[in-house]
Amino acid sequence: FQALRGVNLRIEPGEFVAINCGAIPENLMESEFFGHERGSFTGASERKIGKFQLANKGTIFLDEVAELRPEMQVKLLRVLQTGEFERVGQSRTRGVSVRLVSATNADLRAETAAGRFREDLLFRINTVEIHLPALRERREDIPVLAGHFLRRHATRYRKDLEGFDESALQALLGHPWPGNVRELEHAVERAVLLARGRVVLSSD
Repeated sequence: FQALRGVNLRIEPGEFVAINCGAIPENLMESEFFGHERGSFTGASERKIGKFQLANKGTIFLDEVAELRPEMQVKLLRVLQTGEFERVGQSRTRGVSVRLVSATNADLRAETAAGRFREDLLFRINTVEIHLPALRERREDIPVLAGHFLRRHATRYRKDLEGFDESALQALLGHPWPGNVRELEHAVERAVLLARGRVVLSSD
């Protein structure tokens, strides 16, 4: 998917497992996905079950899927096509049945054209595409999201806040938000920390 943020999908009963593909070191990626046997590499002191096995009969969510290295793209394609994988350090083939949901901020078609993302993998994961426009293209969502983040962080920091004054709300609506929802949340969190009264001001 081009993006998946706050989209309500109907997920059938079963395990839901999430992986941030951009946060896992390259040398641990295969182990994270498929698991490993004890002693299969330096530091593998015990057997580990991978995320695909944990998600069997359920859903696996790959965030930032464009960050996958080419060799992991090949391994992901294989498990999606055949439903089979092996743990690192083991020759036994295991079967798995998962629903895959993936998300990225990158343009996968451009990544494919540049040779950084496999075209066959793109075709395999792009069954249903949900495009979520940038926050600047859906400004009507800003007050709702900002209010949500205000309540969340006011509770977290134990501050009694009622909302935003009009000038603060106009400042939020007027900002281009190049960092999208993450930038908005961080801005609201900072405002919660700096606010001295019960209403967040534009100066906050």
